[in-house]
Amino acid sequence: MHVVMFADQHLESLGGAQVSMRLQRRFLERAGHTVTVVAPRMHSATHMSDAAYLDTPSIPITVDREYALTWPGRRADRFIDAALVSRPPVDVVHVQADFWGAFLGHRLARRRGLPVVHTMHNRVDVGIEATSPLPGLTMRALNLWQRRALPPIEVVPRGTDGWSYLAGLAAGAAAVTAPSAHFARRLEQHGVFPRVDVVWNGIDDDALDAALAARRPRLPGLPRFVWVGRMSPEKRLLPFLRALAESGVRAEVEVIGGGGELRAARRIVETARPAASVSFAGRLPYATTLERIAAADAVVQTSVGFETQGMTVFEAASLGTPSIVSDPDIAAELGAGTWPVDGGASVAGLAAALRTAAAAIESGSTPAPDPGVAERFRQSSRTAAMIEVYERAIAR
Repeated sequence: MHVVMFADQHLESLGGAQVSMRLQRRFLERAGHTVTVVAPRMHSATHMSDAAYLDTPSIPITVDREYALTWPGRRADRFIDAALVSRPPVDVVHVQADFWGAFLGHRLARRRGLPVVHTMHNRVDVGIEATSPLPGLTMRALNLWQRRALPPIEVVPRGTDGWSYLAGLAAGAAAVTAPSAHFARRLEQHGVFPRVDVVWNGIDDDALDAALAARRPRLPGLPRFVWVGRMSPEKRLLPFLRALAESGVRAEVEVIGGGGELRAARRIVETARPAASVSFAGRLPYATTLERIAAADAVVQTSVGFETQGMTVFEAASLGTPSIVSDPDIAAELGAGTWPVDGGASVAGLAAALRTAAAAIESGSTPAPDPGVAERFRQSSRTAAMIEVYERAIAR
């Protein structure tokens, strides 16, 4: 089958959804399917030409030019239609976006009468709350934008909050999936979609096997913590660094990733002078990141309420590395191998969890992750599950 995926950001940009979509594309192609990925053209760096990418005209929207926007109008529609002429007939549209990418994907499906599978990756309301000075006004504007870019296909009451926004997107879908059970149940409870399929984002089978094979016994020394992610407010890197300083733990801490808060993060380390040593590794290749996670004593997860899965801690569990987990929903989904943070959004609570974890690591009494996560998290199994969803959507 030919699957056309839509994303808000180019798959070569930084982000968990982008990592997941790159893996989905590769494993679908490995299974014999054709994939086209529609996303805004990048402005921050050049990348190799890739036949699967359909880069739409865009404008940069962040200072570092990492992320871009394609206006979801007729011009973009015509561009996409023209580019698809030379590609195989489309069987299913897989929308994995919340904004312009979602609008463009649903518009294509409506023009061509194609089934849509919509994967909800994000808690839009929590993300807006963390990044907008006027979140209520922003959500009302987003709902209005959606109704203009993607007119409702049926007359239903429409609100102005994040759940109403997601319900407006899901209204045209044949199936909706979520990357965790806790987010799927929330979507159902808020009336976004009657039955949401749970399909975890996965880990590269080959990279997992390589990282497991390369893993070495822990060497004596200070506890090693690693934080991985996008440096933006909802990920809560800055509160983590403040908690690290408050905790007083002596440890080696590596921060992997990039984003707009890098300068502020460095400033906190310089002024707070934590007892731990902190290094900023920047963006690393996927395989290298997995190696660093495997070599760490613990991964630190700090966002609360925003993550719909939390890829990093699932990668850690697959590699046998425990995690300090701020979000109680994520801790519950993992089931084992965690140090939950009491009062997850509290700097004091995170500092206490860091002290507890450091003491356990030094005494050799760390909790073991659930070994079943590694098999259930492999991308091969996740792709097989998603193909079943595609086939059901096409049959409808």
